[in-house]
Amino acid sequence: MNGMQTRTPVTTRTLGSTRTLGTDGPVVSALGLGAMGMTNGVYGASDRAESIATVHAALDAGITLIDTGDHYGTGHNEMLLAEALRDRPRDSYLLSVKFGALSQPGGGFNGQDSRPAAVKNFLIHSMTRLGVDHIDIYRPARLDPAVPIEETVGAIKEMIDAGHVRHVGLSEVGADTIRRAHAVHPVADLQIEYSLISRAVESEVLPTLRELGIGLTAYGVLSRGLISGHWKPADAGRPGENRGRMPRFQGANAEHNLALVEALRRVAGTRDVTVAQLAIAWVAAQGDDIVPLVGARTRTRLAEALASANLKLSAADLAEIERAVPKGAARGDRYPSAMMSGVGVGN
Repeated sequence: MNGMQTRTPVTTRTLGSTRTLGTDGPVVSALGLGAMGMTNGVYGASDRAESIATVHAALDAGITLIDTGDHYGTGHNEMLLAEALRDRPRDSYLLSVKFGALSQPGGGFNGQDSRPAAVKNFLIHSMTRLGVDHIDIYRPARLDPAVPIEETVGAIKEMIDAGHVRHVGLSEVGADTIRRAHAVHPVADLQIEYSLISRAVESEVLPTLRELGIGLTAYGVLSRGLISGHWKPADAGRPGENRGRMPRFQGANAEHNLALVEALRRVAGTRDVTVAQLAIAWVAAQGDDIVPLVGARTRTRLAEALASANLKLSAADLAEIERAVPKGAARGDRYPSAMMSGVGVGN
């Protein structure tokens, strides 16, 4: 098997449209499903049965792209997806998997391991937990400062040639790293945070992706729920809830940012949609090469997100949204300071 794969579109239903991840990447549904929140200890307690039902509902609605990471719940997330996908045809969905984030007993992370031998080790463990014989898009969760990106991508290319991986992806890296990786093997997409209040990608990263023909899968389109229209400060005290550690959710920052949400709610009211639907549609409107990932944990939130795919924003709508939430208006970093050094761009 060579490194270039034939792009086979998967028929969508509720979504009704597809997008292509880059020049040589796969054709996927217009929205993807991010599964991280289905793991306990991320955004509070999760419900296994409801999570599985949500995955099923997403597939039935036409979502074909599902994103996970081998470190989400130290493997729990992949095993949950394996259960949810067990009776589904393998060619009816695409798996995007991040690898290499190192965990430790008691919680916390110990950096990133992207050595070629580790790439192959992480891959076989993910395929085993997921119960599949290949991963569609495989990407290091973060840049490993000790390993040249060329070596990491070279190892993924070997796995593509062996038939275990279909496409190379990247996550949270800057323009220089993107260029170096793409020179080794075509990159299908960069996964990076992009939302109304996280727009640092627009200055250099997004133009680089478009120059090279690389897609963007946008996570955090609702800024971890902050601009969903549903989050409130009292939620920070729920068991297993970790958003309270993030500067944007703290004190005066949260108060300021929630005022932006209310401004956005007024705009949403003029279109008879929810805040979340407007925020997701805004990301999708930034280009046909962008696929928003929605982190729905319940069928209710999924249904809300799915409706955004049919929301078309005019130039006047986009201008009104910009007035409500101007670029750079949010306060607070998107991660705690110790984690900001590991991301490719700032806020």
